[in-house]
This record gives sequence, structure tokens and C-alpha cells, in this order.
Amino acid sequence: MSDPHLPAPDRPSLDAAVLPASVTTGSALWRAVEVVEAIDSTNAELVARAAADEPEGLVLVAEHQQAGRGRLDRTWTSPPRAGLTVSLLLRPDVPAARRAWLSLLTGVALAEAVSEVTGVRTSLKWPNDLLAPDGAKLAGILAETAGTAVVVGVGLNVSTRRNELPDTGTSLALVAGGPVDRTSVLLVFLGSFERRYSRWVQVLGDPVSSGLAQDYLAWCSTVGVTVTVTMPDGSTLEGVAEAVDWDGRLVVRTSAGVVELASGDVRHVRRG
Repeated sequence: MSDPHLPAPDRPSLDAAVLPASVTTGSALWRAVEVVEAIDSTNAELVARAAADEPEGLVLVAEHQQAGRGRLDRTWTSPPRAGLTVSLLLRPDVPAARRAWLSLLTGVALAEAVSEVTGVRTSLKWPNDLLAPDGAKLAGILAETAGTAVVVGVGLNVSTRRNELPDTGTSLALVAGGPVDRTSVLLVFLGSFERRYSRWVQVLGDPVSSGLAQDYLAWCSTVGVTVTVTMPDGSTLEGVAEAVDWDGRLVVRTSAGVVELASGDVRHVRRG
């Protein structure tokens, strides 16, 4: 009987020797890429390094994350080499209020990479989920502040099988109907992220003049639909998501009025 903790033969490893040079050559942002076989949490590792004054531009990729975390302290697990687990260490020189756009920027870059490599048209659920065309979750994004740094982590299901996924999840292989090369997705994602991040920082995090707001709305499936939002204190509200504001907050019109949400667990309500 095979060990479920060992990578399957049809799940090749990332090329740790070639990948760093492919990412950093010619890049003004990415200065180092580290690929590790296993780690508790890529985000936790980079948060610790940020506290030790590690400079911007470090990419940490794990073949297997053993204690990954999503938003609201949820666990994020994936079989070895079945997904992309990557964290980025950034020090954006933008007003603190606009840092919330980093999760949204990451989502756009990831959606673009998946579309380019697989042809699958995904969508983004505010603030940090990448969804398949049927609404199942493909990826989650977690941004954590560490002083002047922000660590952004991505967990993307690539070759994960149906019996390895929660009921609400799916993987690129299942959606695309065949194998998907993780290295290709990672390279396109990091390239797209750098281009968007550079423009965004140059205009001090302005989501409009950088083009980020327009592009995010083009990918977003939350704005314009009825949502139920579970707040951090456990309370819920329902309304129509009308916009994403200047600081990346979701604007929801409820029966009691308009509210701007900086955080919350969003569920799209399908009528009829």
C-alpha cells in the first residue's frame, strides 16, 4: 500500500536548480527563489524572515506544506507536489490603507497565469479566492503584515484528485481535463505579479491609475451578486455587493444601509 505522504509518480517535482535563474534573471523585483521539499508554513517562515530585516523580493516555494494556514486560521493542506504553495516577501512603499489591494493584485496575477497556461477562465471571489467556472475553489490567498513588510501566500490546487479535496474545492487538472505543469503556472504568475506590483507601487498604491481596479473587477465574480458575509465576530449580513472601494474594501448594500467591509467570509447566494 502506498504512503499517502509521499509524492505520486505522476507528480513531478519543481526544478529547484533551474527555477531560481528563470525567475530572477532580468527581474527588478525577484532577487531569490528558494524551493524546499517540506515546511510547516511558507508564510510563517517569511514573516519570521521579514522580522529579521530580510529585503523585498524573496520567493519561497514548498513541495509540501505541513501546517499551512488560510484566512480565519483555517488549515490549508495539499498532498506532496499536488499544488503550488508559494509565499512572497514584499515591502511596498504605499499608504498602509492601500495594502489591502495586494491580495486582490495577487488574485488577478494568478487568474491571468491560470488562463494563459490552461485556457481555463476562472473568477475571483473577494477578497482572496480563485474559483473555477462552476464556483468551486481552486486557490486561496493569505496576506500577512510584518512591520513594513507584507507576506503574500498562495495555495493553488493543481493535480489534486477528487478524493483529496473538500466538497467545495477542485483542481486545475480536474477543470482542464488533463495534466497541468506547475512550473509554467508559477513562472507566468510571478511575471504577471511583478508587472502589476511595479505599476501599483509607482503610483503609491492607487488602484485606479495603476489599472488594477478595472482589471480586478473584470475578473471578480462577487461584485453585482447577492452575498452572505460572516464577520470575524461570527455575525452575518446579507446584501448586494456593489463595488470594491479605494482601499480594497467590499461595499455591500444591505436592508439597513451601505457597509464597507475590510474582511469577512463571503458566500455567493444563488437565487432560483
